[in-house]
Amino acid sequence: MTSPCIICVAITGSLPTKANNPAVPISIAEQVESTQEAFEAGASIVHAHVRNDDETPSSDPEKFAALKEGLGKHCPGMIIQFSTGGRSGAGQSRGGMLSLRPDMASLSVGSNNFPTRVYENPPDLVDWLASQMVKYDVKPEIEAFDLSHILKAAQMHAAGQITTTPYVQFVMGVKNAMPVDREVFNFYIKTVKRLFGSDAHWCAAGIGAHQYTLNEWAVAAGGHARTGLEDNVRLDRDTLAPSNAALVQRVVDLCTDHERPVATWREARAMLGLRPSSGV
Repeated sequence: MTSPCIICVAITGSLPTKANNPAVPISIAEQVESTQEAFEAGASIVHAHVRNDDETPSSDPEKFAALKEGLGKHCPGMIIQFSTGGRSGAGQSRGGMLSLRPDMASLSVGSNNFPTRVYENPPDLVDWLASQMVKYDVKPEIEAFDLSHILKAAQMHAAGQITTTPYVQFVMGVKNAMPVDREVFNFYIKTVKRLFGSDAHWCAAGIGAHQYTLNEWAVAAGGHARTGLEDNVRLDRDTLAPSNAALVQRVVDLCTDHERPVATWREARAMLGLRPSSGV
């Protein structure tokens, strides 16, 4: 298998803190430095949340703007993907940064259970977030926590709410949501290809100890892989990951094992149909 593998690094998230792993980047400067290391290791997409000084999640557009500026300077060409996830804010504040025109943004198209609460994505909010992504030419990454989310993305694509071929990420291993199940994973791939075409690109993310499992499944099956400290702070049960770059390197090594080249940022942009980088 020779198709390039796009590696996405989810650098911070909303939950991990320095108490969990001192390598989790919190400040904008730390995030830029950590992303640059991951970019140099092989990541071509950065999935980004922002935090307050006390490490709590934020949806402040000014923080996103500062992060985008730093990433553009130090990681030229890298695909910048902002999170519109629900832990950082409520309602339309979740999409307040979309006017900054990142290359991509996450889009959860349905609700599901999380470890201690319901991850709420009501239809009117989903529709609004999708409309903002169309308005500002931001490609959504569909966060599929359930099979129904892939089917919903197909409905939105048919209705013109998603204007390009949906790029779906399978999220597995969140407690109370979809567990890590190989038959379900294979059916997700089959469903994406049936709905969006045999050449449709897709990605997979595993949470916690499942991160490496989903990395390996995705690389072996011809998909793309997400890694990073947002989803998992350890290399193994006894060892904290020293950096986001170390987790990216694990995926690079898997690509070598499966004889797949790691996608450059130029290849990744071309595969996903993104506009050219403004900084390169």
